[in-house]
Amino acid sequence: MFPPFPTERARKICRKMLEELDSGKIKLTASNRTSTERKDQGIMLGAMLCRDSDGNEIELRTVSGLSKTIIPESQDKRTVYVEPIVPPQRIDEALLPNDREIHEYTDEINSLLELTNRTEEQESRLDELKKARTELTTESLKKVFSLYSFRCIDGSTITLNEICRRKNIELVPTGTGECCAPKLLNHAFSHNMQVLSMSEVYYGKDTPHKQNAHEYPPCDERCGIILPFMLGLEIIWRDKDICVINKPSGLLSIPGRGEEKQDCVSTRLRRLFPECIEQPSVHRLDMETSGLMVYAFTEEAHRNLSRQFENGIVKKEYTALLDGILPKKGIKEKGCMELYFRLDVENRPHQIWDSINGKKAVTEWQIINVEPYTAPDGKQKNVTRVRFIPHTGRTHQLRLASADSHGFGTPIIGDSLYGKPIGDERLMLHASSLSFVHPISGLPMSFKSVAPF
Repeated sequence: MFPPFPTERARKICRKMLEELDSGKIKLTASNRTSTERKDQGIMLGAMLCRDSDGNEIELRTVSGLSKTIIPESQDKRTVYVEPIVPPQRIDEALLPNDREIHEYTDEINSLLELTNRTEEQESRLDELKKARTELTTESLKKVFSLYSFRCIDGSTITLNEICRRKNIELVPTGTGECCAPKLLNHAFSHNMQVLSMSEVYYGKDTPHKQNAHEYPPCDERCGIILPFMLGLEIIWRDKDICVINKPSGLLSIPGRGEEKQDCVSTRLRRLFPECIEQPSVHRLDMETSGLMVYAFTEEAHRNLSRQFENGIVKKEYTALLDGILPKKGIKEKGCMELYFRLDVENRPHQIWDSINGKKAVTEWQIINVEPYTAPDGKQKNVTRVRFIPHTGRTHQLRLASADSHGFGTPIIGDSLYGKPIGDERLMLHASSLSFVHPISGLPMSFKSVAPF
């Protein structure tokens, strides 16, 4: 993950923690959960600098995992040592019912693995034991994960089970929810604090992947699942001038009319970063479309990025699933089309073909492949995955290039305006590539995002 908040000030707190550990001012105490093989294993130290509702700056400190805790020599009111989100004893209680049986399976498995020449019957028994152990382990882990819920920046709470459901994940990695970042954010948001800075450093013996006292971003495999939900946004890049995010389907880019349409990327960005300008948006994606977007933190960055969009400097690519087999319609593997559309004033926000008064929309395409697709109703069919490169920025340009008879005559799956979605089927359109010039440094910036379908 890219660090969602500035790291500099929190990094100094982490350095201070390292010094205090070396001097004995604070100590790491191992819990009775620490196994022999993990006794000397390193951990992450996490620090967060926040501002409370009274304007005071508060230091939050924590460690990763459940096996060790920090015990300070003394503690002032502006330093908080954050506890695990779920108390270890509750986790032990969830694991206990299957614990003995899992260990019995493991002992028998190890005994069979020690045999050099196993019989067919022993091989069969080994497979049965492994399957049974996996089922029990999965059951235990699901019980543990059901204990976790996280406070989000908007004050709401989301469970780990709900996160898995939304991301279509059956089982997350062990330890999900016990990294430093979700612990710190959960405490900050639970106490209505504004995050100013966050950092994590590794403490322990060097490994092939981590070095003692080095700073590392939140991990992809665990934090990458949780943090976008807690923050309300998946941050791909952030500096003092711009922020690149991966917008989920179903979220507006900018506020709409009415109180119910105020939740959008711009609103969430300003909630995360209150010093951001009032109107950070420089381009839009349809609410149903997911993918990469760039926003400006400053007026100077906003002006520069707006000019880049106007002058065609910004390059974008999209991935789409079309509801049909394009090669069977005689459509070439790649090409470029020019279409003309205007607003249907009697049926907003639909656009309609108009070769005289319509605005030109230029779209380059490439067929990636034809693949099977299972609809929400369980029916299977073949669909076409297409890469789109728009050379203009017209309203609904790619949806019309797909669905309109002057284009492919094949709507994008899930298109509620120009197609026929099945159930809660989302629009299968994702902004998968975004390139521009950094508005302040002048350096080329390029980002990729794999389509979630």
